[in-house]
Amino acid sequence: MKSRLITALFALPVLTLSIVLPLFVPQFEQASWLFILIAAFAFTSGLFEFYTITKKLELKADASIAFVGAAALFVAFLFDAPKNAPDLLILTVTLFLMLVLSTQMFRFQKDFSKMLTGIGITVFGVLYVVFLGGFLVATRVGFDPVLSSKLLLFFFFANFGSDAGAYFIGKNLGKHKLAPKISPGKTWEGFIGGIVASVAFAALAVVWFFPELPYQFALPLAAVMSIVGCAGDLAESAMKRGAAVKDAANFLPGHGGLLDRLDSLLFNAPILYYFARFYF
Repeated sequence: MKSRLITALFALPVLTLSIVLPLFVPQFEQASWLFILIAAFAFTSGLFEFYTITKKLELKADASIAFVGAAALFVAFLFDAPKNAPDLLILTVTLFLMLVLSTQMFRFQKDFSKMLTGIGITVFGVLYVVFLGGFLVATRVGFDPVLSSKLLLFFFFANFGSDAGAYFIGKNLGKHKLAPKISPGKTWEGFIGGIVASVAFAALAVVWFFPELPYQFALPLAAVMSIVGCAGDLAESAMKRGAAVKDAANFLPGHGGLLDRLDSLLFNAPILYYFARFYF
């Protein structure tokens, strides 16, 4: 518990600064790049951790090809490809698939029986970490700096609020297991506490810095993100359970690896982006 709090005390100010910097220096066009650099580091580490997990199951991913595809996808999101160039996004995924298929048929010449699993795990890692997470990058660059800062701040407010509420309510009041075969520590009480806390943090965000987002949209959005985030957390827990590991890594004391922090965020990144696109 102590290491968890210490890690949060160091990590949260840096993340917050990367989000709000454009609000304080709007004339400095490069202010948005701090968040982008942090995202690039987080995705790189998360993808590395994912392939480390798969090694324990003897799944032969091609990490070198995967990082090529990941870099290409990241660049596409830097240009806000979902809005400005959807064809570029489709082309990037298409070329990545072709590259994986073309290279892996030679890589598995000695044992073609492992080729399909190798291809599947290589592609899935990139889509899971970088494709889903890339929508946060698109949110940063696809809206004006002030709006993107508020969107991202709201996003992390709601998600971290959900995590904190689920953790503390589940730890102190949790009795009914949510999914014991996947994550024995999660309870229905924690799940509900996470939703309530996420909605409360969303309301605080509206009052404090985001009046442009009315309560009738902010609160349901936070509730949905809490539910979806829980699904993302459980999905990653199931992967780790299959590989018989507790944490993806030990990069963040008390929190595990970066992938353990990204799990709920990855599922919610497209929700934030497309909500913002349709609403704003």
